[in-house]
Amino acid sequence: MQRAAACLLLFAGVVCSEDKAMPRPQYTAAGELLRPESYREWMFVGANLGMAYTESQVKPKANYHTIYMQREAYDHYLRTGVFPNHTMLVMEILTAGTNVSINKQGSFADQRLGIEVAVKDEVRFPEKWAYFNFIGADGKQLDKAEALPKERCWRCHNQHGAVDNVFVQFHTVLKDAGKHSIPK
Repeated sequence: MQRAAACLLLFAGVVCSEDKAMPRPQYTAAGELLRPESYREWMFVGANLGMAYTESQVKPKANYHTIYMQREAYDHYLRTGVFPNHTMLVMEILTAGTNVSINKQGSFADQRLGIEVAVKDEVRFPEKWAYFNFIGADGKQLDKAEALPKERCWRCHNQHGAVDNVFVQFHTVLKDAGKHSIPK
């Protein structure tokens, strides 16, 4: 009898953990994406320093980018190699700090500048993915953002993202977890 009760409790725990709802994108009535608030509690999937997608004569100041996604979306990707609908990838942009405290060489992620978010929503967006910038023109962090024009992010992600518009090739955790052959 005790063994049956223990099995029932174990089964209930598994069912409850599988039923945990993945945080979903929230939109205003006008279709703007609301800023995801708890993204730092999500799965860390990668980081980079100073990446840019175009060459420039003048090198911009290198910022750190840390990328997070919902744990449930990561678990689904881990099992299937597919990003589920309502996946959100948050890229937090931070300045590179130097010469602070005892640091005399190298850099570290310092001040938060803001976030950009990629959202997979197969019903809302004809191309399945849309991209949002939550950093205002004056550097102020925004509470909501409109989808960026297709030419701004989608086209490059579609052409160069290793898996389903996502630059998996740059996100170590996703690259290591993936079920796909990632181009070098």
